[in-house]
Amino acid sequence: MSAEFDGRTGKQGKISQWLRGRRPKEAADDGGREDLLLAAAAAGLPLAPAAHPVSGYRCSCDRVGCPTPGRHPLSFAWHTQSTTDRAQIERWARHQPQANFITATGTTHDVLDVPLDAGREALERLLAAGVEVGPVAESDDGRMLFFTLTRGTPEDEDEWWPCQLDCHPETMDEHPGLRWHCRGSYVLVPPARLPGDDGQAVHWFRGPEHPLPDPLTLLESLTDACAKYAGEDQATWPTRH
Repeated sequence: MSAEFDGRTGKQGKISQWLRGRRPKEAADDGGREDLLLAAAAAGLPLAPAAHPVSGYRCSCDRVGCPTPGRHPLSFAWHTQSTTDRAQIERWARHQPQANFITATGTTHDVLDVPLDAGREALERLLAAGVEVGPVAESDDGRMLFFTLTRGTPEDEDEWWPCQLDCHPETMDEHPGLRWHCRGSYVLVPPARLPGDDGQAVHWFRGPEHPLPDPLTLLESLTDACAKYAGEDQATWPTRH
């Protein structure tokens, strides 16, 4: 990311440098993991246990050919199981020390999920404009997750779409590369390990202490950045959930 922004230097350039060097302080021990999970729950993100990677690309669920190793909930009842209850999360974290965790979207929060390069550019612009961004997570497999308030079913609209509709091919021209996780979806919550032998993970870029913003305050910047990068790397376009 260039230190020059729209042909100008100064504040925007300093933000670019900050973004490049920014890395959350996440402890690798069990205590650090538990603290991060409890912080996410305290911010209103309902959590449930998920599978974790085993021996590279295998999944702890032991399903032969698991299509999403280490990325899916342990229970089919994950949506109703998800909770912010501190005692329950502590029990899960201590009894399942290797488990990843997911957060169910569409109840208290949504997640705008974009390609990493597009997300970084949009984040720079949003911060430079003084927009309240909220929590942001990075996934080392090339995605950036913007946590927002949920849109739910707005009172002025007859219906709000389920998450799957954001991944249909007919929406790509309007929102290339963007996945809107809302009702009926979930994402991994940091800290989470990804499949592979190279130590990839999902980690906080901006922690859950930041208030959740309205998603519409971020949407234009995110879609503009996604449209720019979609032509350069169509491999980051959305797939069906």
